[in-house]
Amino acid sequence: MSLLHFWWDFVEYNSQILKDMDRVEAFRAGLKTWAKWVETDVDTTKTKVFFQGTSPAHYHGSEWGDPTVNSCLNETTPVNGSTYPSGLPIALDIVKQVLKDMSKPIVNLLDITKLSQLRKDGHPSIYSGRHGLDCTHWCIGGVPDTWNQILYSLL
Repeated sequence: MSLLHFWWDFVEYNSQILKDMDRVEAFRAGLKTWAKWVETDVDTTKTKVFFQGTSPAHYHGSEWGDPTVNSCLNETTPVNGSTYPSGLPIALDIVKQVLKDMSKPIVNLLDITKLSQLRKDGHPSIYSGRHGLDCTHWCIGGVPDTWNQILYSLL
């Protein structure tokens, strides 16, 4: 191994050390590990467990039906209608399947994915002062306020 490689450049999966792995499989493996921990170590008589669904990125206009747009920069209106043309991300399917496979239904899913997809205008990247970076992702009013309302109603 080269001295230029550090241990955090690798992952251990199924007792093997890998330089990289499929991100979807990594997400699934990580979420299964988390679910196992919740089932075995969280006292649900004292603790409510919530999992917030996946947040969309809005990288390409083709996702919301406008192939001429390359990002959500300068998008000022939500997607028209109540469906997102490219469909739901695979990460949400993984979340729902892992939660379904848990032996006890102890996790409350804050399913914010679809409603967040419809808000392609909810990324404040041009307002962060660092063009091209979205360090304040979802920090303007609207999208996260709705997430908070869902959490509040579940509490």
